[in-house]
Amino acid sequence: MSGTHKLLVANRGEIAVRIIRACREMGIDTVAVYSEADRTAPHVLMADQAVPIGPAPAAESYLRGERIVEAALATGAELVHPGYGFLAENAGFARMVEEAGLTWVGPPAKVIELMGSKTEARKVAVEAGAPVIPGLNDPVSDPAQLEAFAAEHGYPLLLKAVAGGGGKGMRRVDGPDELLPAFERARSEGKAYFGDDRVFVERLLVRPRHIEVQVVADAHGAAVFVGERECSIQRRHQKVVEESPSPVVDGALRERLGEAALAVTRASGYRSVGTVEMLMDEDGSFFFLEMNTRLQVEHPVTEMVYGVDLVREQIRIALGEPLSWRQDELVPRGHAVECRIYAEDPLRGFAPSPGTIEHLTEPSGPGVRVDSGVLPGGTVPLDYDPMVAKLVVWAADRGTAIERLRRALGEYRIDGIATTLPLFRMLVDDPDFRAGRIHTGFLDRLLEGERAEALRRGPDAETEEAAAIAAACLATLEAGRLPDDPWAHAGERSWWEEGLRILHGRFPR
Repeated sequence: MSGTHKLLVANRGEIAVRIIRACREMGIDTVAVYSEADRTAPHVLMADQAVPIGPAPAAESYLRGERIVEAALATGAELVHPGYGFLAENAGFARMVEEAGLTWVGPPAKVIELMGSKTEARKVAVEAGAPVIPGLNDPVSDPAQLEAFAAEHGYPLLLKAVAGGGGKGMRRVDGPDELLPAFERARSEGKAYFGDDRVFVERLLVRPRHIEVQVVADAHGAAVFVGERECSIQRRHQKVVEESPSPVVDGALRERLGEAALAVTRASGYRSVGTVEMLMDEDGSFFFLEMNTRLQVEHPVTEMVYGVDLVREQIRIALGEPLSWRQDELVPRGHAVECRIYAEDPLRGFAPSPGTIEHLTEPSGPGVRVDSGVLPGGTVPLDYDPMVAKLVVWAADRGTAIERLRRALGEYRIDGIATTLPLFRMLVDDPDFRAGRIHTGFLDRLLEGERAEALRRGPDAETEEAAAIAAACLATLEAGRLPDDPWAHAGERSWWEEGLRILHGRFPR
């Protein structure tokens, strides 16, 4: 890459840190933007320059496109990378960036607009020859249309906001009595979250797997798919755990998924890094769901398995460079799993848990990657998405990856806020998860079942005992009463040795 460039990151948290790191390796200067709540956030400290853009609420800072563009122009930034969330899939913001003479690191605004509409994206998929779930290709204007569709296809149905995403504006309908209330609720949520109350309907797959295909296309007509990701571990339609490759996808099925995804990519005129999402039925048939016109949260599992840097490639494509890889070079190696670490309390219905991180110990070692947006002593605000980090592990096969994940989760400690770490520690021991017997409703049912009892009742007796012993060890150390040779009596399994063992190995929080 020739010349010196400067890139503004229109985001915060771990994804802003991830983008800044890629830029640093590429020799690109960076500009961070920040709200009043993020003045000392890691992405602000890491960037070459940082510009304040407003108060803590996102509507007054990270969602103010004009302020972000002004910051880019004032600092001499040439490129704007939106990350994911906030304005990443906002066609109006992409146009604003381009009209200011800046380079948008993402697909063209018209493609964002096209594929951001669930109904228009569905039409593109149909024209491209990709399989789609039976449904209406146009928004529903009259509940009678829903009744006619239900009479033809039966129940259950799924009503979806045309501009929806992240599980918002989606309503399951199991019978005729639920049809009208669900229609009104989906319209209301679509209007509230996306400013668009249009709704369409599809037949609901009862126990599907959520499989997505990573695609990359340049401005010179070349496009490749970089394998698939299994994203079926979800809570209320929000992804929680992702892995690559999917445990049920073999080489032949991977080729069919990739061909369908590339057909949609080419038909939409796509350029940049993107994701084509599919639902897979229990019989192995799959259907186009939607296209995400941005970098995905779960992109690290693909990077680990395929040995690629998707952020770097995204920037290269925005600068007009050709794809770095041929399709035959993209061969999966090993298995990767990602857990999204949220500042939420699973013991209190996953209520948000903002606050100050009093202590932070992140796992490390072979095959372990932590993409984090927080530091010890830092504050997790209530104003934004509660994800604070992503824990990613890689190993030669899925079984070993899960064991490595269990080990890494045992090392991970965050004090001061509640997190979803206990949920993942429970999940890695679940026999169905370990066997890959999962679907999009798996986690919600797990949290309602008997296996979640330990999670609901909080620390068990062993953990409480470990806490007491560890506290005693700490008090002894602070009082200076540790023997000169602390390992002299190791064979006797002394109380302080046992306490230290628990403190370092069995008492992660």
